[in-house]
Amino acid sequence: MFVTASPTMHVAAGNLCCSSIAAVSFCSNSRQKKVELNKLWLDGKRVVLRCHGEEKNGFIGNSDFQYGLKYRAEQANNGTTATSHGNSVPISVPSEQTICRLFHVQDHVQDLRTYVSPLVHSRFFHPNVNFWLTETDMVAQNIVVDINDPSPSQTYFHRAGPRYQVIFAPGEVRAAIVTCGGLCPGMNTVIREIVYGLWHQYDVKDIKGIKSGYRGFYTEKPMPLCPELVDNWHKQGGTCLGTSRGGFDLDKIMDAIEKQRLNQIYIIGGDGTIRGAVKVFEEVRRRGMKVIVVGIPKTVDNDVGIIDRSFGFQTAVDAAQAAIGAAHTEAESTPNGVGVVKLMGRYAGHIAVHATLSSRNVDCCLIPEVPFFMDGPGGLLEFVNQRLKEHGHCVIVVAEGAGQDLIERTELVKDASGNLLLGDIGVWLTNKLKQWWKDTHEGEVFSCKYIDPTYMIRAVPSNATDTSYCTLLAHSAIHGAMAGYTGFVAGPVNANFCYIPMELVANTKHVVDVNSHTWAWVQSVHNQPDFIKDDVHKHAITKGQKSYEAVS
Repeated sequence: MFVTASPTMHVAAGNLCCSSIAAVSFCSNSRQKKVELNKLWLDGKRVVLRCHGEEKNGFIGNSDFQYGLKYRAEQANNGTTATSHGNSVPISVPSEQTICRLFHVQDHVQDLRTYVSPLVHSRFFHPNVNFWLTETDMVAQNIVVDINDPSPSQTYFHRAGPRYQVIFAPGEVRAAIVTCGGLCPGMNTVIREIVYGLWHQYDVKDIKGIKSGYRGFYTEKPMPLCPELVDNWHKQGGTCLGTSRGGFDLDKIMDAIEKQRLNQIYIIGGDGTIRGAVKVFEEVRRRGMKVIVVGIPKTVDNDVGIIDRSFGFQTAVDAAQAAIGAAHTEAESTPNGVGVVKLMGRYAGHIAVHATLSSRNVDCCLIPEVPFFMDGPGGLLEFVNQRLKEHGHCVIVVAEGAGQDLIERTELVKDASGNLLLGDIGVWLTNKLKQWWKDTHEGEVFSCKYIDPTYMIRAVPSNATDTSYCTLLAHSAIHGAMAGYTGFVAGPVNANFCYIPMELVANTKHVVDVNSHTWAWVQSVHNQPDFIKDDVHKHAITKGQKSYEAVS
């Protein structure tokens, strides 16, 4: 966080849960100088900055860590230094500015030894001064603000990337990688890049693959991994390590970790998997073990919270286009043709939304976040009837979790992960449309084709965009683990990779915001109904008009 002031200098600080951030910026001779305070670990220390023989005084306060004072200032064109002196003038931290805590293994393991990162001595490249990240490098979560708000709230996450100091010597690391839950494009790419990154960047040679998900910790022999073995894995769909749902037994998993002397665990999976990873992390802390637990969020539905998107999502959207194209071809090739395509999306309709926007052949998109009804004014049947009259065909994309309240079920059944088994909205909707046409358009030609590409779009290899994303995701995880951070998930926030507490991600869902511009585009671009009853709709219009007039 940089604060500019001229001619005097000001310091801004933020504090939350044993983390702090501070940086200063000042102007001298009309040229802005930025000085980054890389470690804010002593209370109330006065800082003297020297630049071109001038001294600028500032004060920094409030921190919970007591590791020592080490400030570094770097300028490309001149030597700016920072030194500390003893006066104590603490600065209060604005309550609306928070830094999300990032756990470190030193929180529960004492007397850790640190090493200079092996990347410093790379034979292939020479890191420049901007390559290394520190505790003050942050990513802001909220980049869209109302400029009329005098004190917008802001949360910062620690930025992902290489640190100059690490807590593992190369020969000390015994890493394990496990994939859990359903398939997703890019899983093999993440595995490959973790192996490549550990092996070639940090000289780690002891890397194991845990087979068949969590249960593989205690039921299967680990698979030794090396670059030669995983070299072409990114070209394959699925996971070469195998996966499964369920099988989480904390005691057995911890016993396996201790028996195999593992000290870096990379867990790839969705929200249920990450919740399991949180339990492993908490048990590791309780036992005081020097073991790093890293979560890499995986869900083709893109419903993992906090991060911009999950890997494999864009590949799934891309793969869905073939199914939508086929449904459109079938529908327009016959009088009164309707194509229904069911896409993945148990709780969130992101795939359906973005597949609809990118297809341009879809007439109506149905998602779990927006209830719909079939009969009466404003209902789906009225809309389909109107589209058939105007265009002769209609294509409907429906997320698997949409319309579950319309399907009658005699019992509720859950899968091995504890997820409620959904009714098949695609089959139900297709049958309803056929019955409706038979009851209301006797003797008229009608065709309704149903396509379910669910397992086709998740079992394919990642496309170029997701492969690149998986590469950066894996390497971000590696850098954090080697630096000693633990209990985190690596992922992008506002297009910048950062480290997010695992528990926060596990308990946060990312659903389609029906008040966002994205959903408004779906409705306006395709002119689809909002499925609001007439009386409710009229009330909303009246209320909206009054609000507009009040603002005007």
